[in-house]
Amino acid sequence: MFGSYWLMILDSKPPPDEEVLLLLLPNCVSNMGFRSAIIRPFANHIARSIDRWSADAVARQEKIFQHLIARATQTAFGRAHRFSDIRTYEEFKQAVPVRDYEDLKPYIEKIKAGEKDVLWSGRPAYFAKTSGTTSGVKYIPMSKESTPLHFGTARNASFNYFARTGNGRWLDGKMIFLSGSPELETVGDIPTGRLSGISNHLVPGWLRTNQLPSWQTNCIEDWEEKLERIVDETVHADMRLISGIPPWVQMYYERLLARTGKSTVKEIFPNYSLFVYGGVNFEPYRAKLEALVGGPVDSVETYPASEGFIAFQDTFAHRATSDASAPTGLLLNADAGMFFEFVPADEIFKENPTRIWLKDVEIGNNYALVLNTNAGLWGYNIGDTVQFVSKDPYRIIVSGRVKHFISAFGEHVIGKEVEEALLPVANAADIRIVEFTVAPQVNPPEGGLPYHEWFVEFDNQPADLAAFAADVDLRMRAQNIYYDDLITGGVLRPLKITPLRRDTFRAYMKSQGKLGGQNKVPRLANDRKIASVLEGFKL
Repeated sequence: MFGSYWLMILDSKPPPDEEVLLLLLPNCVSNMGFRSAIIRPFANHIARSIDRWSADAVARQEKIFQHLIARATQTAFGRAHRFSDIRTYEEFKQAVPVRDYEDLKPYIEKIKAGEKDVLWSGRPAYFAKTSGTTSGVKYIPMSKESTPLHFGTARNASFNYFARTGNGRWLDGKMIFLSGSPELETVGDIPTGRLSGISNHLVPGWLRTNQLPSWQTNCIEDWEEKLERIVDETVHADMRLISGIPPWVQMYYERLLARTGKSTVKEIFPNYSLFVYGGVNFEPYRAKLEALVGGPVDSVETYPASEGFIAFQDTFAHRATSDASAPTGLLLNADAGMFFEFVPADEIFKENPTRIWLKDVEIGNNYALVLNTNAGLWGYNIGDTVQFVSKDPYRIIVSGRVKHFISAFGEHVIGKEVEEALLPVANAADIRIVEFTVAPQVNPPEGGLPYHEWFVEFDNQPADLAAFAADVDLRMRAQNIYYDDLITGGVLRPLKITPLRRDTFRAYMKSQGKLGGQNKVPRLANDRKIASVLEGFKL
């Protein structure tokens, strides 16, 4: 769902007449390209606006809460949950439970059957079609009110980068967005497709001259065939912005180098100056991608979802750096039609979990993220966990998925912990990680104590794998006291790293029908479903 958000970085309205703007902005145009010159004042305006609402986030959230309740009072959901009687957040919590898609599905079915005013006033503008782990295909409503905020945030994040850094060169060349097919189906009377496909329909005409790949290429369903056609269309272009999920961008880079015989992407695209990504943590891929590019490139991290654009990177003090100590955190999108709730992650599956809103969050706590939106999602658990790293302004990191954890022995290891255990050790040893996942080994076939098994595809393998694994284990123990207790108490033995053959994870994703697009390898599993497949790829 990520890549084509960036097709909407500019307003859908056409720009003013270019000749008039050239007369108005002669100095700017002489120092930069035409598009970057005309966009810069607007980018500065966007940055100032972000500063204002982020400094007043709690008040903005309170205002959004009241607006959402008022607008949905006469919907089927609002009447069933007595929205007309709700005045406070405490009353809302009593009336509306935390729910997942299965709980919401009866309302979705009514919308699909043609009813209006079900979850939100009127009919949805689109359904964003996503894959669920237990629900099969999910249909997430996008309303006339929510759709512009999805894509307006993508535009604002990129313009904010321009305003903060002065780099607008990417506006004056070609941009590529690695995304899903733009072909939509109709469910009931509602256009339906992947979020990235919906995005393609909303690209303003005057931006299409900068956009790659072509519509025809984007419609190709087979990822490997599509990638070859993307290389055909871009290899001789003046690419300046590349956007997508890191593992699939890596495949694009590798195909470019194989096609051209060049050593680095920078040799092919000398004006490449901005990488926009989201969906997964970039750090496991950073070393490999920078090696392919030929050095660091400025980047903008985002946190989009079908349910809403949750957060985005708003500061760029450590531009184009591999410094692992660079500050982290994405600005919570507190002024975009969503009212956020937060549930302690270890309570999310309880019948009546603790629920708080923005004013009560604490730094460092692990929260399940719950949304209420102007598309009609209410008390909706999107499945992600987040931690706040700042409250002035409110910035978060994505710490994992509520269903992606290991707690086979009560340790409750989360995605953030495994990444922060592996990556510093790899970076210190100049080891590049292609991909990895972790699963418990409860009944080791070789006998002895159980352990966590880390399946790792290395770009360059450690000379001493046992020592490497021991260092990773020490970092895991330092982060998770429950895991440390299990090791100290002799319940678990230290983790084991199982190295895998090259391209293992691509083969696995292809076997699952999830090669390319917006699909991601789970970092953690509490069972061995993935592990049992990967065992066949051991070195």
